[in-house]
Amino acid sequence: MNRSLLARLAAIAACAAALTVAVASPASAHVTVNPGTATQGGWMKVSFRVPNEKDSADTTKVEVNLPTATPIASVSLRPVAGWTATTETTKLTTPIKNHDGEITEAVSRITWTASPGAVIKPKQFQEFEVSLGPLPEADQLVFKALQTYSDGDIVRWIDEPTPGQEPEHPAPVLKLTAADTEPAAGSAQPVPAAATSAEDSGDSGTGSVYGIVGILLGLAGLVAGLLAYRRAAQAR
Repeated sequence: MNRSLLARLAAIAACAAALTVAVASPASAHVTVNPGTATQGGWMKVSFRVPNEKDSADTTKVEVNLPTATPIASVSLRPVAGWTATTETTKLTTPIKNHDGEITEAVSRITWTASPGAVIKPKQFQEFEVSLGPLPEADQLVFKALQTYSDGDIVRWIDEPTPGQEPEHPAPVLKLTAADTEPAAGSAQPVPAAATSAEDSGDSGTGSVYGIVGILLGLAGLVAGLLAYRRAAQAR
């Protein structure tokens, strides 16, 4: 195999590797809510997935803000070993009416704080499960989140989605569909005990798709290189 052909194959392999990284980049680790869709008026158990994006610091605290313009009447937290959870409530301008009467306050903030042995270390993630319901009649719920690191840095995942743009620090977003449409995966009947989750959907599923596409592109590049080598050998 001559040097020019070796150089060509090396260039093809490098391009395939770069393309794989580029394709996989949209699945970079952000704070997300999973699953990403639910049904208006229903109950849902969601997981706030928090990855550690730093190499030299631990995540020690996570704060999730719930929208008060479209409040949620019932918010229940699942205990996380080694983490202390607290909630803050806000008095509602317009009370929420349900079968028990009117609800004048709603949870507006959840804060999880880690004990020293439970921090999220580099290259690790943690999930915080919350039961929500009934979900409001809105197109989406934006949960602005703050991630505190052991070095004092606070990453604010508060950028709201904008059509055609990828924000630098996107906030977790739960899309809501009307109750008369096909139920979203993981949705449940409007009773708290029946709230369900779909932990394998959302960001992790998207990352898998990107990874598969990247592998296929890499293989295509290798095949092209081998065919070029075969043609060159036959032309001698």
